Amino acid sequence: AATKLASAEKLMYFCTDQLGLEQDFEQKQMPDGKLLVDGFLLCIDVSRGMNRNFDDQLKFVSNLYNQLAKTKKPIVVVLTKCDEGVERYIRDAHTFALSKKNLQVVETSARSNVNIDLAFSTLVQLIDKSRGKTKIIPYFEALKQQSQQIAAAKDKYEWLVSRIVKNHNETWSNVSRKMQSSPEYQDYVYLEGTQKAKKLFLQHVHRLKQEHIERRRKMYLAMLPQAFEALIPDLDEIDHLSCIKVEKLLETKPDFLKWFIVLEETPWDATSHIDNTENERIPFDLMETQPAEQLYEAHLEKLRNERKRAEMRRAFKENLETSPFITPGKPWEEARSFIMNEDFYMWLEESIYMDIYSKHQKQIIEKAKEEFQELLLEYSELFYELELDAKPSKEKMGVIQDVLGEEQRFKALQKLQAERDALILKHIHFVYHPTKETCPSCPVCIDSKIEHLISSRFIRPSERNQKNLLSDSNIDRINLVILGKDGLARELANEIRALCTNDDKYVIEGKMYELSLRPIEGNVRLPVNSFQTPTFQPHGCLCLYNSKESLSYVVESIEKSRESTIGRRDNHLVHLPLTLILVNKRGDTSGETLHSLIQQGQQIASKLQCVFLDPASAGIGYGRNINEKQISQVLKGLLDSKRNLNLISSTSSIKDLADVDLRIVMCLMCGDPFSADDILLPILQSQTYRPSQCGSSSSV
Repeated sequence: AATKLASAEKLMYFCTDQLGLEQDFEQKQMPDGKLLVDGFLLCIDVSRGMNRNFDDQLKFVSNLYNQLAKTKKPIVVVLTKCDEGVERYIRDAHTFALSKKNLQVVETSARSNVNIDLAFSTLVQLIDKSRGKTKIIPYFEALKQQSQQIAAAKDKYEWLVSRIVKNHNETWSNVSRKMQSSPEYQDYVYLEGTQKAKKLFLQHVHRLKQEHIERRRKMYLAMLPQAFEALIPDLDEIDHLSCIKVEKLLETKPDFLKWFIVLEETPWDATSHIDNTENERIPFDLMETQPAEQLYEAHLEKLRNERKRAEMRRAFKENLETSPFITPGKPWEEARSFIMNEDFYMWLEESIYMDIYSKHQKQIIEKAKEEFQELLLEYSELFYELELDAKPSKEKMGVIQDVLGEEQRFKALQKLQAERDALILKHIHFVYHPTKETCPSCPVCIDSKIEHLISSRFIRPSERNQKNLLSDSNIDRINLVILGKDGLARELANEIRALCTNDDKYVIEGKMYELSLRPIEGNVRLPVNSFQTPTFQPHGCLCLYNSKESLSYVVESIEKSRESTIGRRDNHLVHLPLTLILVNKRGDTSGETLHSLIQQGQQIASKLQCVFLDPASAGIGYGRNINEKQISQVLKGLLDSKRNLNLISSTSSIKDLADVDLRIVMCLMCGDPFSADDILLPILQSQTYRPSQCGSSSSV
């Protein structure tokens, strides 16, 4: 039968979000009238209410139960607000249920959403006996399960939020719309409501914002030491200033706005500046924070330490310069005890002092070597009458050392005896073979400087003049002197002729040249061995040697030939292009002998200022002194010399000066403080100056 229910002005609830916010939702009242009722939930509030007596409530519920029992409908006792329940009230409610035909009791909490569904499902089971019996779970056990369920749903929801929301400027309305269809969002809203879902979203956004601000702060703080280095690098300017005065000082610097930005609103992390990623300048109000003040103090301390370390370096260098115990070549282990003190160790590592000491040693060693070289020049008479190869005997070295031994400049290199002996040998080598390679001032030898100066100012003839020279019939003939001892000259002449055509023509770079050879093996002062004859005007000379004796013969012959032309108008033999070649010595395969001959040949070539060709390889075979490639190289060099000579003769203004014999001798000492440009400039600026044909790159 229908039961009439009355509910005066009671609102219907259909969402947990409606609780406490009734005015924000559509309001519907419970209807009055008769309707079918299948069962009853008899609710008992077990919390401690204000101005309310639980025993009175229990009496009311008991009377209500008596009325409901008349309907013969199933009844389930529901204990509400168990999250704030009083233990005695809960116990009394269970006692009441037992006294009333053992009514089933469900402990619930609407706020925590615990056992709400269980209360209804229990009543449904009593109404419909065909349904399985529902297990009634005590409140605290249900609360535990509920908490686990909510925690799992919360984790999934937070994962969803973190996956979707990457920017702290996202809004709830936009994000909630994106999540609407996600089961993670739906489950959490069902369990906890939309407000809690929104709260978690806002917490996530706030966390993103704080992380963003922290990244910006770290970036600014990382730039701050660089700004200090750029704007206030001088310790004297800031040593006694407070942080406030330093801020004012920074604002006066020209590059202040390059490093800092002054915001109208502060603090910077509460303004829109945090999202201005294009502007990486430091907000100036950051200087008022403790980390910035600590960085300034660190900058100040760094400057003070750097000054102190610089002072320690200077003091250490002064110790090195003034200490009588620091001599050239003294090891650090021996010198340390004389120059180090506790203050040095306090401020700098030993490796730094070792580096300074090493540089100081290098300086005093170089100075000692220069002074020792001056000493050797002062005692030049000690180095007379040595052999040609400049290798003094042990006895001679002993004499040299005895004479120099009392000199302080000799004693200064006492700990560098090997280098001192090497300087002596190098000096002897220079005395007998004075070249830019053996010069003690190498690579700043004055010869090298002059060569570079002349070559940089020499202007090559134009292609037009060269083309005209090639058409000169005089270039088609090459007159070559071959100078050698013990048959070397004749043998090489025969080898060259074997490479020529039947009419003594030789092909160079595809062109045919007439080749005339004059082998000389005797005394060049005799007419029969003269370089020049009325019918033979030499264009160059090939000098051959295969022993120390044959090398001496070449040197003597060249010197005699040059001496014979001194004072003569036709003295072109003085500038005759020379090529010195070491040829195979049959039956001698000693590497040591070969190396010695090469070295001596290079020295003589440098002295004579001529070209030196490496010896022919062992693969040439018996009967060949030099190979065809070397012969072509020599002949091509002679052609180039002839072309340069023809260039001079082709210019009428210079041809008039061809008979002038003007020689200027300048003596420049390596290491002189003035520049070679100042001396040579008047000559090099002359319009008639040209490179010399004598084979020297340092003569004009």
